[in-house]
Amino acid sequence: MSVLLFCALYGRRRKEGEPSLIKGWIPFLGKALEFRKNSHVFLTKLQKEHGDVFTVLIAGRYMTFVMNPLLYPSVIKHGKQLDFHKFSDNAASKTFDYPPVHSPRFPEMSDSLQKMYSLLQGSALDPLTTSMMGNLQRILRRLFSSGEGAEPNGDWQEAELYEFCKRVTFEATFKTLYGQSQHLHLDELRADFEKFDASFPLLMAQVPIGLLRNAKKICKKLKNFFHPNRVAEWNVPSEFIRSRTALFQQYDTLQDQDIAGHHFAMLWASVGNTMPAAFWCLYHLLSHPESSAAVRAEIVDVIGQNNIQSIYTGDITITREQLDQMVYLESSVNESLRLSSLSMNIRVVQEDFCLRLDARHSINLRKNDFVALYPQSTHLDPEIYDQPQQFQFDRFVEDGKEKTEFYKSGQKVRYYCMPFGSGATKCPGRFFVTNELKQFVCLTLLMGEMQLLHGQQEPTLDTRRAGLGISPPANHITFRYRKTQDPMNREE
Repeated sequence: MSVLLFCALYGRRRKEGEPSLIKGWIPFLGKALEFRKNSHVFLTKLQKEHGDVFTVLIAGRYMTFVMNPLLYPSVIKHGKQLDFHKFSDNAASKTFDYPPVHSPRFPEMSDSLQKMYSLLQGSALDPLTTSMMGNLQRILRRLFSSGEGAEPNGDWQEAELYEFCKRVTFEATFKTLYGQSQHLHLDELRADFEKFDASFPLLMAQVPIGLLRNAKKICKKLKNFFHPNRVAEWNVPSEFIRSRTALFQQYDTLQDQDIAGHHFAMLWASVGNTMPAAFWCLYHLLSHPESSAAVRAEIVDVIGQNNIQSIYTGDITITREQLDQMVYLESSVNESLRLSSLSMNIRVVQEDFCLRLDARHSINLRKNDFVALYPQSTHLDPEIYDQPQQFQFDRFVEDGKEKTEFYKSGQKVRYYCMPFGSGATKCPGRFFVTNELKQFVCLTLLMGEMQLLHGQQEPTLDTRRAGLGISPPANHITFRYRKTQDPMNREE
């Protein structure tokens, strides 16, 4: 007890010019348990007590939270003093068991990998869009036409909604990026992936993987799945994966198991947040039939009736340009991400320096501390969003176009919706992910009739994954579905 008291009383002290310091009484852990229990409630309470900027000890890290979105630009522009890439590289290398990329052993690898993300943007998205459309349709056609789970007196099937979304998006994403082979066992791969993913919050909290025996065992199994010799046998991988593989082969200092770790990490990056995002996109539309009808009507209007009529006899085409025309679809996707994102934008302080927040306020920061932007505080701010806890499919539409102007305290908020981060921390694969979510919603609404079962508790966010992206649902949601009887004239 005396040791605990000593640490609480004589640990780090706040210096002049620094933000308020909240350490808690548990050494190292600090306020980690309260943060994990409900990060939004916890941080909002501290904001009321200490103002818009404060420092909290969480799992051995001193994290300075900037809670006011009007102050975000001041943080984001300091790329030199507030770095993200080295922290990200170090965390990923420990989690997926490969050497850090920022190392003299791998000259220019980091820059080359960053440049390759251009293959997930712009016109490079066109072949990926085509491939994803085909994969999603084949998977959904198989599921909607299957009699497995059907009711004995009809053609409705029941399933757990998140399980359905995971099954579809995992397989479609894998095949679109990595290619296909008759020897792949993707259901088994997904089961192992989910077991590893369950340990991800602990790994991000600096728990060594060696202490998590099950996670270490599964990590090894997943890396064996991505052994370069095996990956080379897969048919029609994307240009993105082909380019990364070719780059890795240029480095003799990179072992086969290291390359497998990079492939495994990319799998996590491509599906870890997409699967729960797909759930929330579909759930919110199914729970608001009028919104679903409006989005579906827009889809039909853009792609044309003739296209839809053949959806069960062959693959239809929905181009990237057509997806971009669907403003209500994009708004509903962004609204679902706004409500489900628990992401945290992290920067690591590279040197002691004074951060000027605005014309009147500045704070002193210490080297190796973390600076964190917590977008959920913005996403749920009633001053920025009317009724922020409610789903409004057209929240991001104004006069038939995307709405981009939101205000707080009479000032325009530049960073009003941040599910993919900001500045240097912005997800480089965000265009690919958004594209996939739009395609997923389009095809499920066109190919199937779906209904949530009555009498269920509404899904809540799994707060154990606070800071790690899109939250999965904390409870199961059951729905029923069947193949669309008439794709053109269907009752909603």
